Amino acid sequence: MEYQYPIDIDWSTEEIVDVIAFFEAVEHVYENGLNRDDFMTKYRRFKEIVPSIAGEKKIDKEFEEVSGYSTYRAVQAAKKAEAGAKIKL
Repeated sequence: MEYQYPIDIDWSTEEIVDVIAFFEAVEHVYENGLNRDDFMTKYRRFKEIVPSIAGEKKIDKEFEEVSGYSTYRAVQAAKKAEAGAKIKL
């Protein structure tokens, strides 16, 4: 992709890598589909780094502006899917 991910400069290198992995998982949900359980693992790690709802909404908005993909819609699809299912938007 030809855009920059929304990253907080206060995050550690490990946290940045994990947040980017979550963004890549969202991209996979939109482009190819992804196993729900794999996606939720990345989302749970993202929530450890960005625990507040306000922070999550801010990052979702920034990510959607640059990518066209909504982390919120991907998470909602994953929450509605059964364990082990492939989610695709």
